Amino acid sequence: QVQLVESGGGSVQAGGSLRLSCRASGTTISRNSMAWFRQAPGKAREGVAGIQCDGSTSYADSAKGRFTISKDNAKNTLYLQMNSLKPEDTSMYYCAAKFYCGGRYFEGADFRYWGQGTQVTVYS
Repeated sequence: QVQLVESGGGSVQAGGSLRLSCRASGTTISRNSMAWFRQAPGKAREGVAGIQCDGSTSYADSAKGRFTISKDNAKNTLYLQMNSLKPEDTSMYYCAAKFYCGGRYFEGADFRYWGQGTQVTVYS
């Protein structure tokens, strides 16, 4: 079955960086549009960044200029490089896969497979 396993979360001081990874099994990420989402306690889930099969990317306004989504098809792994982190970035971060290519970049309802999440905490 398809599994997405995130890693790389942790606690970091404001202004610091983290790199999240999402390793996929049971599917090939080159055939999936993928994205990163986050959800903080008491808040709605929000899309952070998405990447299409052809490598084109899109970012939420909150992530533009600070976060970079990328993938390594050979390693079947999705990444999210997060720089200049802010306390408001504190959240559980999830990767997701669509099981097809194309469509909206990070509309949650479009994604079929989800990881278990990795916690990111940014302290001031």
